[in-house]
Amino acid sequence: MDPKRELTSVDLAALVREFGTYEGAKVDKAYRYGDDLVRLKMRDFDRGRIELLLEVGEVKRAHTVAPERVPDAPGRPPQFAMMLRNRLSGADFAGVEQYEFDRILEFTFERDDGTTRIIVELFGQGNVAVTDGEYEVIDCLETVRLKSRTVVPGSRYEFPDTRTNPLTISRDVFGHEMEESDTDVVRTLATQLNFGGLYAEEICTRAGVEKAMDIGNADEETYDRLYEAIERLALDIRNGNFNSRLYRESADESEGADDDNDGDRTNDDADTGRVVDATPFPLEEHDEAGFDGEPYDTFLDALDDYFFQLELEDEEEPDPTSQRPDFEEEIAKHERIIEQQQGAIEGFEQEAENLRENAELLYAEYGLVDDILSTIQEARAQDRPWDEIEARFEEGAEQGIEAAEAVIDVDGSEGIVTVDVDGEYIELVAHDGVEQNADRLYTEAKRVAEKKEGALAAIEDTREDLEDAKRRRDEWEESDGESGAGSGGGDEDEGEGEDRNWLAESSIPIRENEPWFDRFRWFHTSDGYLVIGGRDADQNEELVKKYLEPGDKVLHTQAHGGPVTVLKATDPSEASSSDIELPESSIEEAAQFAVSYSSVWKDGRYAGDVYAVDSDQVTKTPESGEYLEKGGFAVRGDRTYYRDTPVGAAVGIQCEPYTRVIGGPPAAIEGTAETTIELEPGRYAQADAAKRLYRRFRERFEDETFVRKIASPDRIQHFMPPGGSRIAEE
Repeated sequence: MDPKRELTSVDLAALVREFGTYEGAKVDKAYRYGDDLVRLKMRDFDRGRIELLLEVGEVKRAHTVAPERVPDAPGRPPQFAMMLRNRLSGADFAGVEQYEFDRILEFTFERDDGTTRIIVELFGQGNVAVTDGEYEVIDCLETVRLKSRTVVPGSRYEFPDTRTNPLTISRDVFGHEMEESDTDVVRTLATQLNFGGLYAEEICTRAGVEKAMDIGNADEETYDRLYEAIERLALDIRNGNFNSRLYRESADESEGADDDNDGDRTNDDADTGRVVDATPFPLEEHDEAGFDGEPYDTFLDALDDYFFQLELEDEEEPDPTSQRPDFEEEIAKHERIIEQQQGAIEGFEQEAENLRENAELLYAEYGLVDDILSTIQEARAQDRPWDEIEARFEEGAEQGIEAAEAVIDVDGSEGIVTVDVDGEYIELVAHDGVEQNADRLYTEAKRVAEKKEGALAAIEDTREDLEDAKRRRDEWEESDGESGAGSGGGDEDEGEGEDRNWLAESSIPIRENEPWFDRFRWFHTSDGYLVIGGRDADQNEELVKKYLEPGDKVLHTQAHGGPVTVLKATDPSEASSSDIELPESSIEEAAQFAVSYSSVWKDGRYAGDVYAVDSDQVTKTPESGEYLEKGGFAVRGDRTYYRDTPVGAAVGIQCEPYTRVIGGPPAAIEGTAETTIELEPGRYAQADAAKRLYRRFRERFEDETFVRKIASPDRIQHFMPPGGSRIAEE
């Protein structure tokens, strides 16, 4: 049996019960690691420090861990982590729920300023979505644009379609679900009843039913035994009757597997087999398989130890680069996703077309529709109840009145009337007129068409992933799986010097550097001067109060919502000087920076006005009767204006003297970065555009691992303008 790497629906049902004991804990901080791991640090009056890990990559889990086992905090919190901190710091953990019987957990946090929900999807590709109290998505690790559901920032979170919950199902419905199957008993439990393979087999074993029994041979007595086993399992979960286990292969089965690789194992684990599962209660299936079960006080503790030891054992595995990756599975996965996305696009096209046609039908049958709506509105004005209105339409239909015959349904609870117009069933808002209802349908058609645009962007990304997988497969096959060890034979100094082609290097050394200004927006002008800008009101305030020195220039857009931009004459560690004459080229680049990272870009405009002043013209002291908002400042004296300054931004990867992502005006970045990508205002959300840039950079460098290490989508996003963007050459 392969070790478990994803929690089951039964696991989550049990976890909900145990997580309940932590209600009331306060959130201290949030962290994000890589693309798929989120950590919440909390504190509880009785238990002290609590660490919650949410992982949605190849391993999918959600559980508490011992504080000494949490990964070290990243040096620089990415935007997703900062968003969580802003929303959750000091919030109370209000509870967790499992959505239906799906592998989805919904964590709820309460604070005086509102509710935040973290929805963790532990199925498929995995995802973590952060929503407000009304389920509007604030941010998510992965955007989802499928025919069945959409999860993107700014939209309402959409749960997957409801599945049968076998823990609450009635005996009659259970029997019906089983009889609808055309396969054997265990597969029916696994798929129709959503138990999955392991617990489907466990139910059969507990019920004493042959797993391979054809469903046609199962009688009512068989169904009774199975249903009783399910009821006992459901009762144990509801009442918290857990007797948790961590299962391992028996020591003799795994003997020899760890003889030379136990340097990282504890003494207690040295003579035991590899971990295979952690369960909320003992499983007869595991006992029959000969696994050794170790009891635990709580399921959370069992999961903590299980995944900790699984990670240690994974580290002991042979280097995966010496084995052929499963390119076919990766390619097949991308092809399946593309097929789903194509279906979504076709569905959006058809839905939008149907909505437009229905709107046109309302105008084509204006008199009929207006007659129906006027009748309802007049009746409601006379305070007639909805059921009476519906009864009058039914009477009119019996008398052959055309308008009454067109009424299919009247829903008083929603104020909706469904009408048959030329064979199309159309829902109308009863208190609106024909024009308003038609406009609503046109608006909805436009919204659906916009979803199609998002799906087109998503399918393009997936196609790039597919081509990348095919390219890596072809390269592997061309090299016949050779590892490349000892690929030397050339000059040791090859590639050194000014003409070194970093893009073609097979291995680029990482040379990290975190300057003091890295938490701000920043770039160095083509003349070498530092420009820094605030990301929010707090940073704008800090720049003016702490880092503004004599000789510096301050730039700001005329448009509201721009960053305070400071062109530094000197470094804070140097003596300030007002004698430095800043080059005009640097001021113009700083002006372009100021306009590009303002609301001008966010609004989709391509130019805006910027003014520049000397540092001694800027003050935080308002005139009598004036008021300065946080992050604001007052300017005394004349301003130098840079009219119609064009927006312009590029993101690049620098390889020397440091390896890092940089961003700013194209003219400044191109001379410093090894490779750059220029941006312009566009339709792709910032996170989606960052992923597109990441893929482009990965294609350009021979050393893809280098790009993954220093230029993650989060890090790229750190240097991008606010709002929508697209690659300029597209």
